[in-house]
Amino acid sequence: MSSEEPQKRELTTAEEHFRTTDSQSRFDFKMAQKSAFQAEKGLNEETVRVISADKGEPEWMLQRRLRALKLYQQMPMPTGWPGQPDLSEVDVDAIVPYIRPDVETRGGVRDWNDLPEEIRDTFDKLGIPEAERNSLSGVGAQYESEIVYQNMREEWEEKGVVFCNMDEAVQKHPELVEEYFMTKCVPPSDNKFAALHGAIWSGGSFVYVPEGVSVDMPVQAYFRMNSAGMGQFEHTLIIAEKGSEVHYIEGCSAPKYSVFNLHSGAVEVFVKEDAHVQYSTVQNWSKNTYNLNTKRAIVGKRGRMEWVSGSMGSKVTMLYPATILNGRGASDNHITIAFASEGQNIDTGAKVYHNAPDTKSTIVSKSISKGGGRTNYRGLVRIGHGATNAACAVECDALMFDNASTSDTMPHIEIHESRVDVAHEATVGKIGDDDIFYLQSRGLSDDAAKQLIVSGFIEPITSELPIEYAVELNRLVELEMEGSLG
Repeated sequence: MSSEEPQKRELTTAEEHFRTTDSQSRFDFKMAQKSAFQAEKGLNEETVRVISADKGEPEWMLQRRLRALKLYQQMPMPTGWPGQPDLSEVDVDAIVPYIRPDVETRGGVRDWNDLPEEIRDTFDKLGIPEAERNSLSGVGAQYESEIVYQNMREEWEEKGVVFCNMDEAVQKHPELVEEYFMTKCVPPSDNKFAALHGAIWSGGSFVYVPEGVSVDMPVQAYFRMNSAGMGQFEHTLIIAEKGSEVHYIEGCSAPKYSVFNLHSGAVEVFVKEDAHVQYSTVQNWSKNTYNLNTKRAIVGKRGRMEWVSGSMGSKVTMLYPATILNGRGASDNHITIAFASEGQNIDTGAKVYHNAPDTKSTIVSKSISKGGGRTNYRGLVRIGHGATNAACAVECDALMFDNASTSDTMPHIEIHESRVDVAHEATVGKIGDDDIFYLQSRGLSDDAAKQLIVSGFIEPITSELPIEYAVELNRLVELEMEGSLG
């Protein structure tokens, strides 16, 4: 077998799996709700205690939940931001905060065939087993509030890599979780939805990469909300020790219901000296979902953090991954794509804090709006005292399909040091008639020409993803555009 043959097989599999799907049905399907345990609607101390007890958590985690609950109750909803999305429909008392799926093994099975048929069918339709076989070091699959399947290739386990769900990590790695969980990176006091998350978090991923270990194939977690009117609050904690490397991919989806769903996860990434972490997200929430996440990384000396994000779907998204560059020579890179159509408000951006000399960051934000959709880049770059020779470049490009759509750029740049290099560039425009005419002269239809232009527009994002996910992201954009072009 030649060394090129596996790559060829992966390309064929990905294209067959994703491109033969000609509608949104791969994401919109629903399964009959079947759970082992379901909390009552609303949020109070009793709810928090019930969730913690059902998980068999240690006392220290329960106390952290209760402290987060008090903060949540004291903090107001975010208001007053320029152009802020409307959150008036978000009523936490109307959602079900915790649903434990009916899976025999708590914490997830390691054999795909041990899952209940309806859950297995859900992830089969989403292509998770196929991706695992072809291009992943490990896979976690969350259904409702808990991980139902978790598997890591033995070659990485033998090198000390830990990839498990957060509930299992609380039990098996308490010293690490107690030290890092919502203490240094995303404290519950950060914002109201971080506090909400700290009170009722459930599921998510724990990744620990020992010093000097490079995981050369991505690990993935996929989060699926199946029930109407529920909230999903998964927590992801990644610790990359000195000189290590890992690429984590997150996928998310939910079917559409007539009532709203709430997704309020949290991501904490610790990039130690000379380590490298890439965090990639391809989200396709239904358009009744409020996606209100908090994601942050802390980077040490010469460490490197990369965020790659594609945001499709959702009624409202407010997401601003942040990186704190604490070590000399640390670097950060953000590449994001947002797509908003009718009834959607996608408010995304990035935050970078330069706290040390010789730190570097780049932010590339791409957005597409059509049919009255609204996209907004909301960013923060802060270069602190003593961060000499810091450099940052911000590029925001927006593409609009019609006069009913809107796109805004709201950068905020603070510079507290004189010897720095900072650049910001923003462009907003419509697809050019000359470009369409040229492509039509080469035999493309109007719709095909526009899709080709959009594919080129988002190429900086897709080029950073494994082929399966690049194909997936392109297909999601095509699905968003179908029926609205011309």
